[in-house]
Amino acid sequence: MTSQKLILRAAAPTFAVGALATITGFISSDTKGLVAGIFGTLLVVIFFAVGQLALDKVIRTNPGIATSMALLLYLIKVAVLFVLLLIFKDTEAFDTKVFAATIVSCTVVWLVAETWAFATAKVLYVEPGSGPEIRPIDTSEPKDL
Repeated sequence: MTSQKLILRAAAPTFAVGALATITGFISSDTKGLVAGIFGTLLVVIFFAVGQLALDKVIRTNPGIATSMALLLYLIKVAVLFVLLLIFKDTEAFDTKVFAATIVSCTVVWLVAETWAFATAKVLYVEPGSGPEIRPIDTSEPKDL
């Protein structure tokens, strides 16, 4: 599965949940809730998509460290999202509770959708054409010795 397909399969349900969180935020907190929902949704989708593209680049150049890099990228993403929650906790520009709820719900949905996409993908374990050359069996008449 290509990285772009994986991102699309994870982003679609994330945008759906983000839209639901944005509508809920708008109903509960007016335009501040609307801004918080949109900002939180876009932040999660962009953040996780960039992380997936970076991981794809690492996998193509050095597949031996793919698992370690995936874990490191995940920890960095969660840490930065946590720091952003701390930075914006006292802002008056948008509703911080809607912002936090949107980030948490979109992150959970992204991770579940990404896991589902990986689990249902048909991954080639052997690259076509990378094995030894196979010659067809000679079906001509047997030769006398």
